[in-house]
This record gives sequence, C-alpha cells and structure tokens, in this order.
Amino acid sequence: MRGEITSYDEISNTGSIKGQDGQPYLFARHDIHTGSEIKVGQAVDFVPTGSTATQIVILGDAVAASVDPAAAFGTAAGAGTASAAPIGSGYDWQYALLKFDGRLRRQDFWISFLIILGASIVGGIIPIINLFIGLILIWPSVAIMSKRLHDMGKSGWLAVVPYAGWFVGLIVMFVGGAGAFMAAAATGDAGAAAAAGGIGAIGLGILIMMITSLGFLIWIGVTDSQPGTNQYGPNPKGL
Repeated sequence: MRGEITSYDEISNTGSIKGQDGQPYLFARHDIHTGSEIKVGQAVDFVPTGSTATQIVILGDAVAASVDPAAAFGTAAGAGTASAAPIGSGYDWQYALLKFDGRLRRQDFWISFLIILGASIVGGIIPIINLFIGLILIWPSVAIMSKRLHDMGKSGWLAVVPYAGWFVGLIVMFVGGAGAFMAAAATGDAGAAAAAGGIGAIGLGILIMMITSLGFLIWIGVTDSQPGTNQYGPNPKGL
C-alpha cells in the first residue's frame, strides 16, 4: 500500500503513516529497510498489519516508486533478499545484539542470550582476554534486555536491575566480609566466630547477586510480548 509519513519521533524511533485508504498506521524505525533519513511528508510503500505498517520502503531511496513491497522483501517468487528481516521472520543478530530501540520477542532473546553466554565461556578459556571480552559483552547484554523489556511494555532502564544486584552483593561481601575478617585478626579467641561471620557475609553477597540475576533473567525470558503496538514499536510477532 502507498502512504505518507505524517510524524516521526527520533527519541522513541516511532512514527505514523497515513495510508492511501485514509487510515493511520504506526511504525518503528527498524521496519524501514532502505536506510533513509526519515522525514515527514515522504512517500512510502508498506504492508499494513492491523494498525501497524511493516516492510516499509521509502520511495525514491534506492527503490523505484513502482516497486511492489512484497517483491522487494523476497515474498514473491524470484525476488531478492531484504536488507533486514521483517517482523515475524528469521533471527536478525545485528538488530538483536547491537541496537537498543524497538522490541525483541522471547525466542530471539534466548538465541541472543545463548550467543552471549557462549562468547563469555570462550573468552573465559583465555584469561588474557577474559576481562576485555567481558567488557565488550556488556553492550549486547544490555541491548537484548532493553528490547525484551520494551516488548513487555516496560522501560529499558530496568536492565540495570541485575547490575544493581551485583553492586549491592559486592558491597555486602566487601563491607561485611572484610570487616569480619579484620575483627577475627584482632580478637584472638573470638577469631573463629568473626571468621564465620565473614564467610556468612560473603555467602549473603553471592546469594543477592544470584537471586537478582537469575530472577531477572527468568522474568524477562518467560513473560510474553505485549499484544499489538506499544510506545516502543509494533509487536515483533506481527500480532
């Protein structure tokens, strides 16, 4: 269907298109597959899915105005491949692991999680680059958590929860554990009890980190997508 971009918000990377049927359709930036700068008033071809626009082609940007969007995205026989996967299609690792805008369905989240976990394990085998790999993996980890939260209708800032849990756990381990062991060194006969307190503080810190991280992972990993289009974009399942 032909249409025209009537609004676009660069902060949320979402906007609206008025179709030739006179109806408004919402869209997200990652549904535009030509890499163009988005401007109000641009003519587009798109595939309407309910109240959202998908498989959007900006006319005049590397695509002729007469192009059929179905053919442009490989849905017709003999058509070429698209520059990015449309909603409901195969896994797009670049979008999943590198971008923070939009939404990520549960299936793609777990695929991404396993990729990051595998990279972390491989990096751990080589101690020299272990820290370097760990720092690099922070970006894709936060990216997939943010988009998964968006898919649930939640703020991406909640992705800091597991990191906050680790921070609190480390404080408990350092303050409680170090304090107890220092007391053990200075109390003589009471040293064993103080040492036991230090071990307990370290165990508590580890428990806080594990519960926070595992609980958060289960929460975002099993919660279903918010139906329809929300403020972060259309449903990645196309529902």
